[in-house]
Amino acid sequence: MAQTRYDQRVRVFVEVRGGPDDWQEAEDRFDRHGWPVRAHHPAGQGPLGDAVTPDPGTRVYEIEVRLFGIAKGCDQGAAERVRKAARAARLEAYVLRAEPLHRDRETRSRWRVIDARRRRRALRSPWRRHVASWALARGSYDADGLVTGPAGQALRLARAGHGAHASTVAVRPLDGMWKDSRRRWPEEEGERRAFLAVAWALVAPVALVCAVHTGPAGRWFWGAGAAVGVAGAARAGRRLFPDGRMVGTVVVLAVSGFFTAGGLGLAGSDGWTPSDAFTTLLVVGVLSGLWLLVRQWTWGEWVTWAVPLVVTLLVSTFLAAGSVLHALYADALDLSSSDLDVPPVWQFLAALKLLSVLAYVLLVPAWWGVARHRHHFYATPGERTNVILHALVFVVILTFTGGFALDSAGRAAQRTKAAAARGEEPPPYFGVEPSWTCVRTTTAPARIPGEGPALDPDRPYLLINVADGTAVLWDQITGEPLKLPADKAWLLPAEPGGGGCG
Repeated sequence: MAQTRYDQRVRVFVEVRGGPDDWQEAEDRFDRHGWPVRAHHPAGQGPLGDAVTPDPGTRVYEIEVRLFGIAKGCDQGAAERVRKAARAARLEAYVLRAEPLHRDRETRSRWRVIDARRRRRALRSPWRRHVASWALARGSYDADGLVTGPAGQALRLARAGHGAHASTVAVRPLDGMWKDSRRRWPEEEGERRAFLAVAWALVAPVALVCAVHTGPAGRWFWGAGAAVGVAGAARAGRRLFPDGRMVGTVVVLAVSGFFTAGGLGLAGSDGWTPSDAFTTLLVVGVLSGLWLLVRQWTWGEWVTWAVPLVVTLLVSTFLAAGSVLHALYADALDLSSSDLDVPPVWQFLAALKLLSVLAYVLLVPAWWGVARHRHHFYATPGERTNVILHALVFVVILTFTGGFALDSAGRAAQRTKAAAARGEEPPPYFGVEPSWTCVRTTTAPARIPGEGPALDPDRPYLLINVADGTAVLWDQITGEPLKLPADKAWLLPAEPGGGGCG
């Protein structure tokens, strides 16, 4: 299916060898990719002339490659796409020359066509004269029609085709650009410079926030980063407008100062922390990279990307539904997952926590989207690189989530053991809330069946949970779990600190 959306157009001269059959195959491939063939000539003729060695079995095609991404490097990206298309078709084809076709648009004033006769009648009226300007601005004299361009051209465009009644038509501006005699950047160039100005305006605030929350050694590093940010913001401001460089510099530095005041809490707010700044930049970067990637996908890429990603998420969800975090936590305490008997709501929250870690893994496809947008040679569309990247994302997702689950559950178990050894109240972990308790038995402790060390009713134990009629305790002396039948013991709350239960 031909591609209908694109950002850049590149004129590419392609030398195709092999004769009529290969020429037809090349034209079919060009059409399949949505690359119009503008012209073709025998080798040695056409725009390139004798720069190409004459050969009756060779033809030079002039095609227009349309692709996504920025303008810088789009010629290289177009040449790489043609090379891969020829290789996939097993054609002997060579890119001879590639040159971008820059077609940026001017920023023009917009004008609304108005009825000049009604306007003149209003000006002749003694009382309507005072509100004529207000009525004009709110559109009381508007007629059907919209024109663009400088003031003189806009009036001529509005009156074109009216013949003898041309004087009955006039225009009113819809913006203030017609008053400004300074030049303006074209649309895409202006957007690019505005984006760079905002990005540079954020560098210094983020660096200063990190400098405030770091040690003396790190302050030199982040201070240097802030200085670079100020210099970059000033340079981006000078390039923001074609004229009025000082105005642009002041505007961008003022925006940077506003962000700095908010980040450091100088405006009465709490300010930022390095974690807040990092998380914000990470989220914005990942979302931007994923958008740059997704907007370039064809139907084939949707299938090859979506299927592995959905399968991975389903596998992760299935594992998380079994409460991987709870199972690992129990294993670290020498227990089984059935000993915890956590309510379903906490299992669901543990699953969400495990799945939320996958956001960091999305850095891989996000970077791939940025690389494709910037036409990096390794990121041009190709079946081999896509397969490798899919496998890499799958492995990284499982490795990262597995490592996080082991680390999270292991740390929680260690905190529980350390709190038990010190006689302190341990922290909860996704519905598991250990608490100190005294055990009173209905019969002699030696006659009660159970697992673990011998029960001593004179000292408290850490109650982990009561599941399936079994009280699961933790012995702070031996550092081992103790399991007793719940119907053979009374569990009374105890104060933390390792005091007696006598």
